[in-house]
Amino acid sequence: MIYLYAILVLAALGGGLAVLLLLAGRYICNYGECRVKINDREPITVQGGGKLLDALYANDIFIPSACGGQGTCGFCKLRVLNGGGPVLPTETPFLTTVELNAGARLACQVKIRNDLEIVVKDEYLLVQRFAATVSAARMVTSDIREIRLKLLDPARIDFRPGQYIQIAVPHKRETVFRAYSLASPPSMAGEVELLVRLIPGGLGSTYLHRVQPGDAVIFTGPYGEFELDTAPDTELVCVGGGCGMAPMRSLLRHVAETAPDHPCWLFFGARTSDQLMYREELEALAQKMPKLRLHFALSEPDKSPDWTGETGFIHQSAERHLQPGQARQAFLCGPPQMLAAARKVLKDKGLDDKAIFADEF
Repeated sequence: MIYLYAILVLAALGGGLAVLLLLAGRYICNYGECRVKINDREPITVQGGGKLLDALYANDIFIPSACGGQGTCGFCKLRVLNGGGPVLPTETPFLTTVELNAGARLACQVKIRNDLEIVVKDEYLLVQRFAATVSAARMVTSDIREIRLKLLDPARIDFRPGQYIQIAVPHKRETVFRAYSLASPPSMAGEVELLVRLIPGGLGSTYLHRVQPGDAVIFTGPYGEFELDTAPDTELVCVGGGCGMAPMRSLLRHVAETAPDHPCWLFFGARTSDQLMYREELEALAQKMPKLRLHFALSEPDKSPDWTGETGFIHQSAERHLQPGQARQAFLCGPPQMLAAARKVLKDKGLDDKAIFADEF
């Protein structure tokens, strides 16, 4: 009997605590309406108590966020001038000392408790929400799917080659966003292409591997710092692996259309030959671009007995072929280890950090 009493007491305490938490949330933590001033715009009025990131999205201000507001990607940086409260331990791994001194915060970690004054990049104020439909989809490797999205509203998107979009992924009672680089050139303004690797359990990739032609898709964009140097004597160096092919295709297809004599390098790495996507397409592109040099390398050549090309990691290929002293601009896209190794090679060849753009996945 004593055990029954103990259970009843614990249940009563638990129920009482739950009621107290609900009351606290409703009355004690009810911050009412708060005003958020963004750059030099008129302030917006939002209900206090929620995340700053959610409030911005609700008002069609789409700053980057690839982790669904969980504080794990560090993309949603902005400056809080007033009203943000102390910086949280969840933010500091993503913020440099210079950024912290300038008031940088992660929007997903800032809770609106009072009026705020913030600064976001002007380009984020131009980001739009797009309604699209899947126009085509096919597997280009055993785990990477090419997806084409036809834009409906707005009917076109203006972007720089190498930028990315954020796909709205339905998830339980909320929508989360996942970032994917554009593989299409800017000239295809009414349709965009993505490359999506299937990650077991991944929200974005499993969703995009399920959608079929005719299905509706929502995304925001464009985002990204990639900006092509069009000076005719500046070589373009692209280094990628896996889905890192996406921004490389966007860049090279754009250059083929606008400046086919521009000097370009593509270094693309894969584990095995069946992971080397678009090789024939790129070789055909090289026929139209006399100064495009292609280098493919396999890191596990023993699994591809017919392979006669380069072997090893792709940064080693770049190290072999690039000579120092040339004006260059580099675009990298791939896993963190590849980016770090490629960046070191490029800096050893004389590239400044400002000339190296990178997307990590």
